[in-house]
Amino acid sequence: MSIQKVLPMTETTYYIMLALIEPLHGYGIMQQVRQYSEGRIDLAPGTLYGALSNLKKQKLIDLIAEDSAKRRKVYQLTAQGQKALQQEYERMRTLVSVSSSILGKEFIQ
Repeated sequence: MSIQKVLPMTETTYYIMLALIEPLHGYGIMQQVRQYSEGRIDLAPGTLYGALSNLKKQKLIDLIAEDSAKRRKVYQLTAQGQKALQQEYERMRTLVSVSSSILGKEFIQ
């Protein structure tokens, strides 16, 4: 799948992928997303697992471990996922740079 098909990402998807820079299980992802978004995004389990399923289908993340006793699945970014995350970061960085030069410092605090 072309990375361009997954860009631009939603804020939630971006934070989920950012959380998966290091392997992490579902509850850990939910905590990281809440922390990164400063509490604005509070993922429900159904929403998270739907997003993880889509990211797996797009080959942006992989399931790397499963502990059935604890009911934990551990995910991490694939190489393609890392590339997509980097491209989205660059896209947003450009948006901020262009916006700053147009709107000026008084608008952006």
